[in-house]
Amino acid sequence: MKQTNSIRIIVGLLLVLGIASCSGSFGEQHPRYSTFPNEEKIIAQVITIDTILFRYPSRVTVRDSVAVVLDLHNLDHYLHAFTYPEWKHITSFGKRGEGPEEMLSAETFQFNSLDSIWSLDANKMEITRWSISAENGTAQRVEEVNLDKSLIRSLDFHATDSGFLVPDYMGTKRYWQIDSKGGASQSYGTIPTEKETKESTRPALAQAWRSFIDYNPANGILAMVTQLGEVVEVHNLKENKHTILYGPEGEPKFKKASNGNGIPSGIMGFSDVKVTDNYIYAVFHGRKFKDIKAAYQRGEKPESGGRYIYVFDLQGTPVKKYILDRPIYGIDINEQTNTITATEVDSNNPIIEFKIP
Repeated sequence: MKQTNSIRIIVGLLLVLGIASCSGSFGEQHPRYSTFPNEEKIIAQVITIDTILFRYPSRVTVRDSVAVVLDLHNLDHYLHAFTYPEWKHITSFGKRGEGPEEMLSAETFQFNSLDSIWSLDANKMEITRWSISAENGTAQRVEEVNLDKSLIRSLDFHATDSGFLVPDYMGTKRYWQIDSKGGASQSYGTIPTEKETKESTRPALAQAWRSFIDYNPANGILAMVTQLGEVVEVHNLKENKHTILYGPEGEPKFKKASNGNGIPSGIMGFSDVKVTDNYIYAVFHGRKFKDIKAAYQRGEKPESGGRYIYVFDLQGTPVKKYILDRPIYGIDINEQTNTITATEVDSNNPIIEFKIP
């Protein structure tokens, strides 16, 4: 991986977070966690892939005999399908470009069924379903859903029986229920900040609170983890319960710049989250922005990824912390085989697996 890719990610994040400063305090103080009752070191097993495809593989998901990897900076295609567990290349799809059946960007994806996935293009505000055939070596566009433009630029989503769940980026709510045609039908919650926020700064606050989400329809758990800071939210949609947990680093932090905007001043937080039938798994970085900046100033390249996987139960109680031998970015969890599949963006062999007890 080239150093310019990592620099682009950091610089892009700082530009996206050109946000107005907030001050003051209000509202309830949310529960904190400081430690995990169990900690364990686990060692990665490198997966050998005979096809060189990746520039910045950020997401990976495995379902039965198919694995799909999302590459943020691939020059040709964003999505790549493989057989599993052999990891033989099936096809690359989601062509990068400005054409009617091409993608301007790719933020995330998820399986709809064994041979079908949904992918999100934030720049087009479009969710696309693809049918994958390992036998024919193809991935075909099946349908497209154009998201309500009032949602601004949606950066994450999850499919439900009736449509999609999408985080709110306007700052007035926490997430939206989207119908099957892309319409914003109902909104829920608010950003769980403990700081006073002016109405005019709410869209900026929503950018700072950009969160990764995952949803398990079997148990009704929607989990949200912040890209900055250290906040975990657990929404039990079946029981209408909401748990908010602040970690030691607290909510996303930013400071006022000379031009009146703000830049992140805290930490890189989480980069992925998965909800299984029993637990919530989240990749945590924890590196301070001042240390990242100092490394670049010394001519060094900071790590891209987190060296921790935090595990919570479905009520949000901390259960375990896995300490990794290398930094990772995205994860997929198989509790039946006790396997974590992950992406390591700065490696020539970026697909790895961890076996857990």
